[in-house]
Amino acid sequence: MAKQVVVNLVSAEREIWSGEADMVVAKTSVGEIGLLAGHEPILAVLVGGQIRINSTAGNVVVETQEGGFISMESDVVTVVVRDAQLVK
Repeated sequence: MAKQVVVNLVSAEREIWSGEADMVVAKTSVGEIGLLAGHEPILAVLVGGQIRINSTAGNVVVETQEGGFISMESDVVTVVVRDAQLVK
C-alpha cells in the first residue's frame, strides 16, 4: 500500500475537510502543484479555484473563490483558505 498524507483544509471559521489522501492538487500563484507522500517541505500561496484531494474515501473537490496558503511538512498537508465549499 502506498504511503499517504494527512490533509487538513480549514478556514478561519471552520474545518472544511480532514482526512488521509494519496495526493492533493491545488493552483498556486506560480502554477498547479501536486503533493504526494514524501514531498519536500513547501509553503505556497493559493489562488482561487479548485483543490482536488484523492482521498482514501473517494475523490474530494473543494471550490474556493479567493486564495489562501498550502503547506506540507512530514506528510501533513495544511490548506488555509478564507472560505470554500465542498463540490464533490
